[in-house]
Amino acid sequence: MANPSRLRAAALTTTAVLLSALLAGCGDGTKHHGDLAAQKLDWKDCPAPSEAEGGGSAPSPLPNGTTWQCATMQAPLDWSRPKGDTIGIALIRAQATGPASKRIGSLVFNFGGPGGSGVSTLPAFGADYATLGTRYDLVSFDPRGVGRSAPVKCESDAQLDEYFQQDATPDDDAERTALLDRTKQFNAACEKNSRKILPHVATTDAARDMDLLRQVLGDAKLHYFGISYGTELGGVYAHLFPQHVGRAVLDAVVDPTQNAEQSALGQARGFQLALDNFAEDCTSKTTECPIGDTAQDVKNRIAKLLNDLEKKPISGITPRQLTQTVATNGIAQALYSKDFWEYLTEGLEQAYDGDGKILMLLSDSLNGRSENGEYSNITAANIAINCADQKPRYTADYVQRQVPEFRAASPLFGDYLAWGMLSCTDWAVPGAADHPDVSAPGSAPILVVGNTGDPATPYEGAKKMVDALGKGVAVELTYKGQGHGAYDSKNKCVQSAVNDYLLDGREPKAGTVCS
Repeated sequence: MANPSRLRAAALTTTAVLLSALLAGCGDGTKHHGDLAAQKLDWKDCPAPSEAEGGGSAPSPLPNGTTWQCATMQAPLDWSRPKGDTIGIALIRAQATGPASKRIGSLVFNFGGPGGSGVSTLPAFGADYATLGTRYDLVSFDPRGVGRSAPVKCESDAQLDEYFQQDATPDDDAERTALLDRTKQFNAACEKNSRKILPHVATTDAARDMDLLRQVLGDAKLHYFGISYGTELGGVYAHLFPQHVGRAVLDAVVDPTQNAEQSALGQARGFQLALDNFAEDCTSKTTECPIGDTAQDVKNRIAKLLNDLEKKPISGITPRQLTQTVATNGIAQALYSKDFWEYLTEGLEQAYDGDGKILMLLSDSLNGRSENGEYSNITAANIAINCADQKPRYTADYVQRQVPEFRAASPLFGDYLAWGMLSCTDWAVPGAADHPDVSAPGSAPILVVGNTGDPATPYEGAKKMVDALGKGVAVELTYKGQGHGAYDSKNKCVQSAVNDYLLDGREPKAGTVCS
């Protein structure tokens, strides 16, 4: 099963749509000719997102009337053979709304994952960046292997329904064998259906695509806003192209010094902290908390629910049932944003009464499943990119030995995240390194924003990124808050600091804290 490693802000939009309902482009391998940096983009009105991008309707104009335009950029399939086959990288933009004389250039966004579609996510959050859009064209893209950009394809929708309901926290030899066999089945499907693209979806490949995009957009420097995994991509870009870094912001920062196991263990601690904060918040209000009398009682009742679901799933969204794995997924998804704590409370309350619909909707959002039962390729791309990047390949015996440490870090999420380390077992492509290299001597200043309550990219990662980028490169900003990321929390202090930097080049004082 795919653990929720570094999953994306994009899921939050899907969650809001699904819950409100309940509660009331890809270029193939073609030979290129000439200099790819000189290609001209054919910007047109955006089509509706593809199934791999998550489906839905064509993006609506921004509140100020600015429309979204889409194009496809050709990039080498294999960057070691830049004159070989090409793939199409799907792009989206909203042109700057201010005077042409004030325009800085393009601001390129990556919202994380890895595996999130920037083409579908940027319009969903576009209004949040309206101030930045006065002086920048707001631009995003589907990274290679994602959405409409030569998407990785693995299993069918019906197979994915079964895949996400499996027991992802085995308790005995038979269950361990079943999990390992199912993981191998999924990975074999990826190899069969995506053999051509799998060797070429590493973060270094995406970073090279971004530098090509910079040139095609006509910018001397890359101005960049990376969120979650997008911070790793930004760091790798800065390492490869330090002289091309313009104004860059890294928000919800991945720790670049950790290997896959250390990252998963850090997430166990991060999600446990978020769960602790959720339980404390519910029971500290003046109104009665409907899911427990004390914070510990809330967590005890959740643990009992998950134990009960392992023995006997409850009704979810017909014909699917809420299993222990699906419920854990749903709880994790709700902890990505404080805005969804109310849904988690209601979902737990209903699950205690035998109704698992809300927790299943949350889980579906995390996994990229739409209401009509179609999946985006977020999971396939997430696993493919992680496995291309990460060198370690863990065995079931090794994971079993690490479970106690994970369980100590999080009684609720520990087992789940530990066994998620099997995702790359028998993967068709070797991993590149133990961890990414983000050292960037000579780079322009990079603003690194850490959130003390972030479950998916724990706060400690921000300081590690600052150190790894190198002396004199990064400026650290701390947000004392909850949820995944800081800028989209709409905290005025954070947004003011980021806007001042991106719009006027004014760096906040190192060590600035917003709360």
